[in-house]
Amino acid sequence: MIILEFPNNNLIEIPANHAIFQGPFVFSSGLPKIHEHDGKRPQAFGIFENNRLVLLYTFECDLGDGWEDADVHNDPKEVREKALKMGANILNYIFSN
Repeated sequence: MIILEFPNNNLIEIPANHAIFQGPFVFSSGLPKIHEHDGKRPQAFGIFENNRLVLLYTFECDLGDGWEDADVHNDPKEVREKALKMGANILNYIFSN
């Protein structure tokens, strides 16, 4: 088992202009809001190594809710599509950076 530790790296908020939000689908405001928890804005945080995002932590977003079966959360189609598109952006970032 490989254990990664980042004792000298802090989570920092990822700006909306970061590559992870730019393609293949553009999220000009950054991380989309998928599930309403308590009215706070969605935020993406990351740990960077040599200017490369190596850990992504999302807050007040819950992409997984949008990836689940439509009957689980009764989210509208548009919300589910945003979650899937953001997931595609994450995979795209992983394989192209």
